[in-house]
Amino acid sequence: MPLRVSDYSWQQTKTAVFISVPLRGVCVRDADVFCTENYLKVNFPPFLFEVFLYAPIEDESSKAKIGNNTIIFTLHKKEAAMWDTLTVSGADKEMMQRIREKSILQAQERAKEVAEAKAAARREDQKYTLSVMMKIEEEERKKIEDMKENERIKATKELEVWKERQRKAEEQKRFQREEKSHQEEKQIEEERKKLKHKSLARNSASRNLATKGRNSENIFFEKLKEDSIPAPRSVGSIQINFTPRAFPTALRESQVAEEEEWLHKQAEAQRAMNTDIPELCDLKEEEKNPEWLKAKGNTLFATENYLAAINAYNLAIRLNNKIPLLYLNRAACHLKLKNLHKAIEDSSKAYRIMKQHLRLIHPTKLYKMMLRRFGI
Repeated sequence: MPLRVSDYSWQQTKTAVFISVPLRGVCVRDADVFCTENYLKVNFPPFLFEVFLYAPIEDESSKAKIGNNTIIFTLHKKEAAMWDTLTVSGADKEMMQRIREKSILQAQERAKEVAEAKAAARREDQKYTLSVMMKIEEEERKKIEDMKENERIKATKELEVWKERQRKAEEQKRFQREEKSHQEEKQIEEERKKLKHKSLARNSASRNLATKGRNSENIFFEKLKEDSIPAPRSVGSIQINFTPRAFPTALRESQVAEEEEWLHKQAEAQRAMNTDIPELCDLKEEEKNPEWLKAKGNTLFATENYLAAINAYNLAIRLNNKIPLLYLNRAACHLKLKNLHKAIEDSSKAYRIMKQHLRLIHPTKLYKMMLRRFGI
């Protein structure tokens, strides 16, 4: 049973009460203070200080100062008045027990309210933090989308400028070819006129000589006869038939497997070109070839213009989706742009196409192709 402390002292004013409790050599860390508006307790084993206050106090604004083996309490009164005594008068054990229980319940409720307030404040802080993070992520995403859109517009403009430059170059080449052909035709016409003029002059000279020396022997007769132009040959035609082939090389020099594969790709590309693709309307005939678009995409990739290269590979795939190299090149572009999921998707498509193509080739034929490929 604890020993109750009775040698405490107290003073008061109209607004505050000052209580001094000696600790009796007990360590400060072992002192436990409990205070409510009607009850004050200090437990520092084996001693106990307990007081049932005369009137209610402001427990939230009250203070306790520990030092020099003494605890000094500064209790602020709820009502400014002088107390007759420090403790309530006429308090029996049951009344003290009720005050204790009521004080404990008040302390528990206040602690619960404080905990709920802290939890609510923590939730509000978390919501605010989450909203701020979402706003930052949204701004970052919008910034990235704007950058992608600007790059796409830039790549499209560069492609349009390149197309315009190519068109002007083609027009200039065509104009030069037409000018050159016109000059050649003009030169041929001039040569023809000169030859005709010479032939007419020689014919007139031969006629004059024949008239003058018709009945006499002319020593120059044989020379003029030799210099005269012979009559043109008769017109004829020779019919020559060749074996029909889609390639310019001879049949003995052909590679049948490669030619069949090329013809198959060209047929698929031609079928794709006959479809209604809006992007094909502004392209020339040679630009509608998947191989040409692949070469263009490779050029753009070498200049680190990855978005424009992706556009070129996309159009080539729409023309012919059976070329695995198109998917591999587009996967490389996505890898440079950190689009890892799209890079994996294009690589998987290329693998499936190559696997299906190799499955259709006979093993012996595949073996011969590998020998030719590696020069064995």
